[in-house]
Amino acid sequence: MRRLFLLSSLWVLAAPPVSSIFQRPTGSPAPPRLQYLLEPLHAAVHTQRGATATLPCVLRALPRNYRVKWSKVEPANYGESVIIITNGLYHKNYGPLSPRVRLRHSHRYDASLTITDVALEDEGRYRCQLVNGLEDESVSLTLHLEGVVFPYQPSNGRYKFNYHEAKRACEQQDSRLATYQQLYKAWTEGLDWCNAGWILDGTVNYPIINSREPCGGRLLLPGVRSYGARDKQKDRFDAFCFTSAIRGQVYFIRGHLNFKEAGQACRNHGAAIAKVGQLYSAWKFSQLDRCDGGWLADGSVRYPIATPRERCGGLPDPGVRSFGFPSKELRTYGTYCFVGK
Repeated sequence: MRRLFLLSSLWVLAAPPVSSIFQRPTGSPAPPRLQYLLEPLHAAVHTQRGATATLPCVLRALPRNYRVKWSKVEPANYGESVIIITNGLYHKNYGPLSPRVRLRHSHRYDASLTITDVALEDEGRYRCQLVNGLEDESVSLTLHLEGVVFPYQPSNGRYKFNYHEAKRACEQQDSRLATYQQLYKAWTEGLDWCNAGWILDGTVNYPIINSREPCGGRLLLPGVRSYGARDKQKDRFDAFCFTSAIRGQVYFIRGHLNFKEAGQACRNHGAAIAKVGQLYSAWKFSQLDRCDGGWLADGSVRYPIATPRERCGGLPDPGVRSFGFPSKELRTYGTYCFVGK
């Protein structure tokens, strides 16, 4: 990648405003056919946390005095955050993604965006825009992370989080608030949960497979049911968190440990007591399967079941089972540890 060093060339790389509204008004004509940008073969790129992902953007011709601008769509404010701008010779990076993005540039027509060490917050929609005077055109692509959604509530019971507390709680457990698309996909894969929880866009939802009286009644069809947008400061619900692959390993230490001893046991092995998101990730991606309840970093006790069986809770589906938040002085369980790679 070339460094910017010619001051006379920097004017073409001046950053536009960080957020700009770009939605087309209702009833306005459809955008013209692409002249310079090739339509991508696939509108979605699938990846995992920690991987390297490339979002394709290829030109069929090079117009005069053009720029290519990559940005990430921010649905919360109908705007976009600029990531990188290039004029084919020089480029400049912007924003928090700056250290982890580059142009692939495998040939002179290639303006594809490569993201290294993909993070949970990288999921979303991206736009590659050719800026060429009055002939601007763009293509949109979506970066999807493979992962798992899990419901989360604190030790003091259900419906205790406002939006900001829910967001922070997920981040503390090596995850983030799930998007609606992630929650919907989890529902199609069998997530059935009666408690309503915050998701990333500030709405409150809950996924139901088996309609039943405590969950809206038997007459309502299965689906992701929504309470809509709620007051982020005042209203209180649970959280739906999303996590993806981890760079490391979760393993179990057997014993009769209280919570403090569990943390020390992990540290004695050069590890840390595992977070809830790390346990879910190990269950999802490494098929971690143990019947043993173990302490986790939030003070809960859980165990992962990849192959359901009668002696391990008796439930018919795989999942991470929970004993809730027992007294931290109780010496009944082992501990799950996480060691990074």
